[in-house]
Amino acid sequence: MIKLSAVSKSFKRHQVLKSLNLEITTGERIALLGSNGAGKTTLIRCLLGEYTFQGSITVNGLDPRHNRREVLAQIGFVPQLPPPLKMPVDQLINFAASVCGSSPADMVAVAEQLGLDIKLLQRHPFEKLSGGQKQKLLISIALGRPTALLIMDEPTANLDPEARKTVIALLQERANSCAMLISSHRVDEVANLVNRVVELDRGEVVADKIITPEYITDKL
Repeated sequence: MIKLSAVSKSFKRHQVLKSLNLEITTGERIALLGSNGAGKTTLIRCLLGEYTFQGSITVNGLDPRHNRREVLAQIGFVPQLPPPLKMPVDQLINFAASVCGSSPADMVAVAEQLGLDIKLLQRHPFEKLSGGQKQKLLISIALGRPTALLIMDEPTANLDPEARKTVIALLQERANSCAMLISSHRVDEVANLVNRVVELDRGEVVADKIITPEYITDKL
């Protein structure tokens, strides 16, 4: 489904990704681990077609730079940092649903499971929401639509413990129907969800393992 071949990315003279190779298939649920600066977010941004890079990336055979609209139509994405959107919550949901051919009601249903009252917030500008509310709404948009690939960059950041449990449960419901790439600092939160761990350090893959109880125990 996803193939990265010799992918490198530099910002000025600082090389963030170094000839990285990686393949992800449907049904694989990958925890993308690494400290700050390891290259996790840059890798995700390259997958989404936001950055130019050296090497090649394909998503179901499509180049995310040259076929960005088609690639993004297949991806449910939750960024680490919420975008500075001024549109009201209800308008954002309707817009997102129209772009991906989904139903706003499905996104609202996910929001309700996360404890977000859309009726109360529908006229509020997205940028005025709290950090937790923004995160819940972005997750609701990503999970309230059909998708072949879920990419989530620190998805449980800013969430209360109950909402974290709900997010993991919702992801488990999709475990066999799509591929997942979940960037996280905490392997314990996603240990029961993922079946593969890819660890980056200074832009290189330093570990790529199928999940085992021994591996999780060592990381906790």
